[in-house]
Amino acid sequence: MRSLFAFMKKEWMEQCRSGRLMILGMLFILFGIMNPAVAKLTPWLFQVMADSLAESGITVTSVTVSAMDSWVQFFKNIPIGLIVFILLQSSIFTREYQTGTLVLVLTKGIERYKVAASKAAVLSILWTAGYWLCFGITFAYNAYFWDNSAAQNLAFSAVCWWMFGLWVTALSVLLSALAKSNTGVLAGTGGIVLASYLIGLFPKVKEYVPTLLTDGNSLIYGVSEARTYSAAMIVTVILCVVCFAACIPVFNKRQV
Repeated sequence: MRSLFAFMKKEWMEQCRSGRLMILGMLFILFGIMNPAVAKLTPWLFQVMADSLAESGITVTSVTVSAMDSWVQFFKNIPIGLIVFILLQSSIFTREYQTGTLVLVLTKGIERYKVAASKAAVLSILWTAGYWLCFGITFAYNAYFWDNSAAQNLAFSAVCWWMFGLWVTALSVLLSALAKSNTGVLAGTGGIVLASYLIGLFPKVKEYVPTLLTDGNSLIYGVSEARTYSAAMIVTVILCVVCFAACIPVFNKRQV
């Protein structure tokens, strides 16, 4: 276990030195602040535009915002955060293949499965920390300005989106261990997520695909019940375990 934690520390230091940790931290903090800020500024923006819209024959009435507007903004912004996260982290294995830095580590006797496990653990922790940081900031501002109780199934909808992001992270880790370039990782991850979305268009299998978990707005508005997402949640958990587990034998067979 000592060597596993040592390699995790090495990965963490690499995140700090490369600036990726700082970029992700700033991004998730910014989104956490932007969600309530956009909702709070919406009435003012409509008031500023009222005169120009009136000249076009459009009458602007008073606009009332609530925590719901901020949470809708949260579910609009978090996909961007996930995309940036994958763009920054998709080369976690391919970068080391190209530079040959893993050779020195492996020759020191560190088992390959510990290398794979440490990289997967670090990315999972980073996604989890960034996501819940963004959620926590938005929740705190919403509680200060409005009332979070207006959003139904809020905790469950947040967990659903976090689990979807964890699945995408697991995909990128597996594909980074398998692919030769960062482009291959991004193309593979995007292709699988797109395939999941397209499969979800068929009513008979819609409730089983991971992309269903991204429909947070339906949950907070009460349009859909939480039990509708239980099958997709179970499938996503299984896929996460499979991806993380498959990463180890893939990396074991990979020539570095």
